[in-house]
Amino acid sequence: MKIAVTGLNNVDNPGPGVPVIRGIREADDFDGEIIGLIYDALEPGAYMSEVASRNYLIPYPSGGLDIYFERLSQINEIEKIDVIIPTLDAEMFAFAKLKSKLESIGIKTLVPTVEQLTIRGKDKLFSFCEKYNISAPKNYLASSVQDLYKLPSELKYPVVIKGIFYDAYIANNFDEAESYFRKISSKWGYPIIVQEYIKGSEYNVCALGDGEGGTVGAVAMKKLFITDKGKGWAGVSIEDDEIIDISRKVIEELNWIGGAEFEFMRDEETNKNYLLEINPRFPAWVYLAVAAGQNLPHAAVQLAQGKKVETFESYEVGKIFIRYSWDLITDIKKFEEITVKGVLNNE
Repeated sequence: MKIAVTGLNNVDNPGPGVPVIRGIREADDFDGEIIGLIYDALEPGAYMSEVASRNYLIPYPSGGLDIYFERLSQINEIEKIDVIIPTLDAEMFAFAKLKSKLESIGIKTLVPTVEQLTIRGKDKLFSFCEKYNISAPKNYLASSVQDLYKLPSELKYPVVIKGIFYDAYIANNFDEAESYFRKISSKWGYPIIVQEYIKGSEYNVCALGDGEGGTVGAVAMKKLFITDKGKGWAGVSIEDDEIIDISRKVIEELNWIGGAEFEFMRDEETNKNYLLEINPRFPAWVYLAVAAGQNLPHAAVQLAQGKKVETFESYEVGKIFIRYSWDLITDIKKFEEITVKGVLNNE
């Protein structure tokens, strides 16, 4: 049994790969190897010997699906991979489009369909929420700086300026909005999302959909510490039926397949929950769900293999995760190995 996982960039804005692997490894019936798929030679997870047996450098999906598939095929000829669990937003469309080709060479995946990815996109989410009577901040799509002059009257500063894939900033006035617009568009392209700002506390749900409208499991978390990049650096598992129910409703309406993270903001004045985003993969804090009693990464591997998976009915409330920095010391020869050969063997 060989399982490949992406997203080992365990930095200040960590990818979910390392915690996903931790969950898979800790399953009672796991008997196999983990293969790391990395986009950069300095992804820390690749140098952690306890994470993956071997790590392979792969090209970014933006370089073209043919090149991407060719590299995955080369790796598969060596490793004979059974399942790939992608964990990054920007690669989900690539894996959705390559699903059948990957299956033709023996690799199973568990990823949302192109249609599902499109519907839950940051630029489409408000319309989806309106259709199903789910509260969400108002959105406005901007494709040029000039569009910022045309913001609807109901959008008052401060507003949130968001990229189509990543990055979000609170703009208190037009000058800040223009600056963030240019910064994000140069990195992630268009459109840029201008979103109504909701002042309150952040809550998240980590969940897994079975592709038939069912929710295999879902764990709610409240952020306790947020970095300057808006990432949760500490959080606690909580009991919150409302945001769990909203997450289940979305999974049911979309027939969602695979991991997902639902981001909510609770208005400090009205206590109303607003759905901010649906991220189409497990979050970087997914190991909290494992620790609380729902090993969603392992369940995802089982689903990918076509196995029947029991639904998680509960989880432990009051589990806290706290991230920390640790200097990992390695040898320049390992860096040279991954850079020159495209593979790093940790065995």
